[in-house]
Amino acid sequence: MKRKAAAVSILPLYTQIRETLRTRILDGSYTTHAQLPTESELTDAFKVSRITVRQALNDLQKEGLIFKVHGKGTFVAKPKAFQDLARLQGFAEAMHVHGYETYNKLVSIRHMPAPKAVAEMLKVGRASKVTELRRVRYLNREPISLDVSYVRREIGERLAKEDLATRDIFLILENDYGIHLGNAELRIEATTADDQLAEMLGISEGAPILRIERLTRTADGKPLDFEYLYYRGDAFQYRVRVERGSA
Repeated sequence: MKRKAAAVSILPLYTQIRETLRTRILDGSYTTHAQLPTESELTDAFKVSRITVRQALNDLQKEGLIFKVHGKGTFVAKPKAFQDLARLQGFAEAMHVHGYETYNKLVSIRHMPAPKAVAEMLKVGRASKVTELRRVRYLNREPISLDVSYVRREIGERLAKEDLATRDIFLILENDYGIHLGNAELRIEATTADDQLAEMLGISEGAPILRIERLTRTADGKPLDFEYLYYRGDAFQYRVRVERGSA
C-alpha cells in the first residue's frame, strides 16, 4: 500500500516561523518580557538562514509582539490595552470591562478664559470662563495617559468637588448630573513625547504618543466636553470595526 506524502506548506519559510512564534507568544508559551531564543538558536531550530529568521522577527516587532534591546536580545512585549472606538465610554468604564485596575492622579484644575480652539469647540465666547482638568490616568498602577479636559465653568466648579481619582467624568455627568451623552468626534495622530509628558508618563523623551482630540456632545447635540488625550504608544491602542455597507 502506498504511503501518503506529507503535506507541504506553501507559505514562505519566514511566514511559517513568524506564525509559530506568534502562536507561542499568544498562548503563553513565551510569557511577557520573556527572552526569545537568539537568532542563531532559531536558525538551528528551524533549519533556515539567519536572514529568514530576522525577517520573521522584524514582522513580529512591527506588530508590537516583541521588542529588541541592543546587546541583550529579543523579548516578548507587554500586551497593549485597547479601547473600542465604536462605543462612547470613559477610560475607566472601558478598561473595567477587561478586568483592568484604573485610577487617576489629578495634576491640576483651574478656571480660565477659554483658549481659542476650546472656545470654538465648546461654542463659547473667548471671554467666557472654562475649567481645565489635567489628569494622569493609571492602568494596573502604571501611567498610561495624560488627559487635558475642558468644560464650561458651571460644570467644572461641580466637578472640582468630586472624587476624580476613582470616577470617570462621563459617569459623573450622566449618573450624578443627569446629562445624557450623545456622541463624540475624534481626531487621532501620532506624535512624540516632550520632556514634560515623558516625565509624567514614565517614558523616554521622544517616545511614540497617540494624540487624540475628542469633542463630546450631549444627546441633544450640545458641545459638552473637549479633550486632548496623550496615550503611550507602547502600551495602548484604539480599535474599531468597520463594515462595508450596500452601495
